[in-house]
Amino acid sequence: MKKVVEFLTANPVQYLATVGRDGKAKCRPFMFCFEQDGKLWFCTNNQKDVYKDMQANPYVEITVSSPSYAWIRLHGKAVFENNIAVKEGCMNNPIVKGQYQTAENPIFEVFYLEEPHGVIADFSGNPPYEF
Repeated sequence: MKKVVEFLTANPVQYLATVGRDGKAKCRPFMFCFEQDGKLWFCTNNQKDVYKDMQANPYVEITVSSPSYAWIRLHGKAVFENNIAVKEGCMNNPIVKGQYQTAENPIFEVFYLEEPHGVIADFSGNPPYEF
């Protein structure tokens, strides 16, 4: 998990793919918040289409590449939890704080990936790191 957290932290704008409520693929920029208790946490707004899409179909995939042409593909089930400690931790990010002001904001939602799986790979010819 350490290698995954390091990669996501070093490449802060990832892309989250969902299946839209119209049955079509949707992909949008997203940000990893942090790891806590072995869970990878993210946040969003319950007024957005991405939240509604994940409520309808919680299976998502996240990807990002590094400046050195390595990449991660990570998939799992988005599990929303009203976890005030995680919400408060997300407020340490100035972008999140600027959007939601407080952890108690009623539109502010946090979720983690249940049983995340994926790979970190590059063009080196070395086998990918699977997790």
